Amino acid sequence: MDSSSFSSTYDPKGESDAGELHVLAVDDSVVERLFLERMLKDSEYKVTTAENGVRALEYLGLLGDAGEGAQNKTDLKVNLIITDYCMPGMTGYELLKKIKEISYLKEIPVVIMSSENIPTRIEKCLEEGAEEFMLKPIQQSDVKRLRCHVKSLNQPSPGRLCLGR
Repeated sequence: MDSSSFSSTYDPKGESDAGELHVLAVDDSVVERLFLERMLKDSEYKVTTAENGVRALEYLGLLGDAGEGAQNKTDLKVNLIITDYCMPGMTGYELLKKIKEISYLKEIPVVIMSSENIPTRIEKCLEEGAEEFMLKPIQQSDVKRLRCHVKSLNQPSPGRLCLGR
């Protein structure tokens, strides 16, 4: 995989004929990114991957030099963003904050994942608007749970409890 490009089978409507949900998965580790992509695809998600926060912002059309990879804000249809917390250049927390600052993106659910269980970090992410903070290694049951965050866009739930098992 070319680390300077996105991995995607992009459908501008965000759904294939089968009604797949489109997830933007961000992780600086190639192994973790491929593992997450495979688990998401196995759960019938459409997946676009980015190797860092800057590339994710480019894909979302938030950086001026995004070029052809950027989508017009009216064309972009990402149903959920899942990002690693610890990445060089821009943390998952910083990416979360930037996404939540943009009016047409702030309703997209963002899930942060990390191998480090640091309560203050988890609380900070949830306070900033993350739907959930998942500990790595991500399991298939975690991936199944993501679907309820997407549904919460159309049917808000009163809390953060999301069981997908």
